[in-house]
Amino acid sequence: MKQRTLGRDLTVSALGLGCMGMSEFYGATNDQESLKVLARAVDLGINLLDTADTYGPHHNEELIGRFIAKHKPQVRIATKFGIVRKPGEYQRTIDNSASYIRSACEASLKRLGVEQIDLYYVHRINPEYPIEETIDALASLVNSGKIAHIGLCEVSAETLRCAHAVHPITAIQTEYSLWSREVEQDILPTCQTLGVGFVPYSPLGRGFLAGRFQNTAQLDDADFRTKLPRFEKDAIEVNQRIANTIAKLAEQKDCTSAQLALAWLLSKGPNIVPIPGTKQIKYLEQNAAATEISLTLVEQQQLENLTANLPVIGQRYTAEGMKGVNS
Repeated sequence: MKQRTLGRDLTVSALGLGCMGMSEFYGATNDQESLKVLARAVDLGINLLDTADTYGPHHNEELIGRFIAKHKPQVRIATKFGIVRKPGEYQRTIDNSASYIRSACEASLKRLGVEQIDLYYVHRINPEYPIEETIDALASLVNSGKIAHIGLCEVSAETLRCAHAVHPITAIQTEYSLWSREVEQDILPTCQTLGVGFVPYSPLGRGFLAGRFQNTAQLDDADFRTKLPRFEKDAIEVNQRIANTIAKLAEQKDCTSAQLALAWLLSKGPNIVPIPGTKQIKYLEQNAAATEISLTLVEQQQLENLTANLPVIGQRYTAEGMKGVNS
């Protein structure tokens, strides 16, 4: 698989793998199947595995730790701290304190079974803690060899600039897709100016832009998409027009909707590395093939123009989930 560079020197596969759904949020999980997906991802050349201590909580890091211990693959591990949850609850607090950062990092290292985390993200920002103090604490972890690179999630351009002035930021992770393009206004240009990589999560709109889950009846009650504003009945009927538009253009391009949506993101800049998540090998393989699809400038603009003119109904998250977004 083709390689891309995040920040100054973190070289990774052009497409990463989001692992959250292997532990919770998207319905039933199966560790054995997830381990097979991880192995196949490595076979395909995907070497960026994205997790967080809050996924599970903790289960996702432990799962990846099991995979690494058995296969010892040459992978880059990105994980996150900052969202504190109790098992089975979505309600969260956000802790960016220096003491919590140190303890969270040690716990993640132990669960993952590694001596160094390749990319350590602040999962969400708590404005009660100055970003400069948070980055200072992370810089000390870099100096001690516990982490190699620092990342931020869902931050404003102003926060990025303040953080980057303290210590180089390697990557920003924020939702970005054909139905979530707010980052183009400020944060993405700032990343390009500062030489910071950009990692879009939910690049397929949680499966919706791939033509799946057009009706919440397809989701089980444990799937948190049933609670998201964009998946509510009235919203989903309107939002389906975007998915239909992508599907029509994908048919003309002779690829899947998911592949077209990922190819579009990859065309937006050489510092962009999407991390679509999946629990199924067939979707993993389809997603990986998107890195071989090239869009002409005309095709890119056609896709952008047709989808930009369609309304997107609903916030990305519930009010609880929006805590710390664009901070």
